[in-house]
Amino acid sequence: MTDTVRVLVPVLLILVALLVVRHRMPVVFWWLVGYPVVALRVLVSYRATMDACGLTVPASAVRRATARMMGRQAAPVPPRHSFPLPTGSGLVMRLRMAAGQAPEDFTASADRLRHAWGAHAVHVRPTKPGRLELRLVGWDVLAEVRPARRRLAPGPLCLPLALREDGDWHVRDFRTVPHELILGATQSGKSVYLRNLLCGLARQSVVLVGIDCKWGVELAPFAPRLSALADNPDRANELLDVLLEEMEARFRLIGLRSGAGPDAVLTSDVWGLPEAVRPVPVVVVVDEVAELFLAAGKDDEKRRDAMVTKLIRLAQLGRAAGIYLEVCGQRFGSELGKGATMLRAQLTGRVCHRVNDESSANMALADISPEAALAATSIPAERPGVAVVGDSSGGWSRIRSPHLTLDDAAAVCRDTSALVPELPRLDAFRPVAVDSARASSSSTASVPTVRPVTE
Repeated sequence: MTDTVRVLVPVLLILVALLVVRHRMPVVFWWLVGYPVVALRVLVSYRATMDACGLTVPASAVRRATARMMGRQAAPVPPRHSFPLPTGSGLVMRLRMAAGQAPEDFTASADRLRHAWGAHAVHVRPTKPGRLELRLVGWDVLAEVRPARRRLAPGPLCLPLALREDGDWHVRDFRTVPHELILGATQSGKSVYLRNLLCGLARQSVVLVGIDCKWGVELAPFAPRLSALADNPDRANELLDVLLEEMEARFRLIGLRSGAGPDAVLTSDVWGLPEAVRPVPVVVVVDEVAELFLAAGKDDEKRRDAMVTKLIRLAQLGRAAGIYLEVCGQRFGSELGKGATMLRAQLTGRVCHRVNDESSANMALADISPEAALAATSIPAERPGVAVVGDSSGGWSRIRSPHLTLDDAAAVCRDTSALVPELPRLDAFRPVAVDSARASSSSTASVPTVRPVTE
C-alpha cells in the first residue's frame, strides 16, 4: 500500500502541474505535451485519415501492376507530406498534391481533419502550384491575446494589430492596403482595435489627424500626439479642405522632382522621392462616420455631400501622396448620402466586429466574401475584440485585438508627443490638452474636451 501511494502521489502532482500549465501557459504545455502527441497521431494515422476524407488518388499503373503480380491490391495514394514542424500555436505540414487535386478539396475537409487529429482548427493555405500548407492549431489562440512584440513589425507603417485564428499576426500595412473601414457595434471591441492602431502609429514619424464629430470624446485622449483634431462637422469640412491642399502640394512636389532633369528618378508617389525631401505620411482617422454625415436640412445635406466628395478624392489619390484613411463607425452605407457607396469601394481594407444586424456585416464584407459576412454575424457578444478582417483579394480571417485600456493608450500618446511632425497647414487645427481643467473639474461642470486652436 505504501509503495502504491509513493507512486500515485508524484503522478497526481505531475498531472495537476500539467493542468495548471495548460491553463496558464498554453504555449509551454503545447511544446511539452501537445505537439508530441498530435504530431505522432498525424504521422501514424495520416494515410488512413486521408483515405477516409477522400483526399487520396488511385495508384499509378506501374504500382497496380506490381501489386497484381504479388497478389495484392494497390492501396490509394495520399499526398506526399513533410515532417510536422512545431509553431508557437500548433504545427505546420507541407503537402504536395496529387494529380487532379485542388486546394479546395482540402479546405472542404478541414473540419474532418480537425476531428481526426484532435486539433482545435485546421487551416489550408496554397503556397505555389501543386503545393499547400496544412496548419494545425493546438488550442483556442483567440481566448486570450497578448500584445505583439514590436520586432514583428516588418517596417514603417506596418503594425501587428491583432492575432489571427491560425496563430499568425494580422499586420496592418498602409502601403499595401492604404485605406480601411472598421465597423462594429457598441462594446464590440472597435475602440480597442483603434487604440492599438493609434498607439502603434504614435511611435512612428507619422502625422495623425483626427475627425471625431462627437465633440472629440473618442479621440480627445490622444490629443497630445494628434497634429489636428476636428470635433464638429463644420471644422471637419474645413480640415478636409486643408488636407486636399496638402495632397495637391505633394503631387506638385512629385511632378517637379520627376521632371528635374534627364538623370532624375521617375516616381509616381512620395515613396520614390529622396528621403531628404519626402513628405511625412499622414493618417486620417474618421471616428463614427455617421455623425459626420448626419443632415437635418438642405444646408447640412450640401455640406455632407461636399465632405463625401472630399473623402473620395483623398481615398482615390491619397495613397500616392502618402495620405491614408481609417474610417470607423457602427454602420456605413448609401443612407449616409451621395457617394458613400463609392467611398466604401475605395476602403479596400475591411474589419468587421460584432454588429447589430446582418445588413451591417454585408456592407462591410459581402463584396469581399459572402462567407466572411456570415462569419461576422456569428461573433459572440461575450468575446469583445473578435472581428473578421478581409481585403479586396477575397481572403479573410478571424482576428482578436489585445486588450488596451484607454488610460494606457493615452499614456503612450503623451509619452510620444515629442514625435509630432511639423506640418504648418495643420497648425490651426492643432488640439490643446487642458490637463489642469480636467483635474479641477467638479461634479456640476461639464467634462472638458480638447478644442482646436483657432486663429
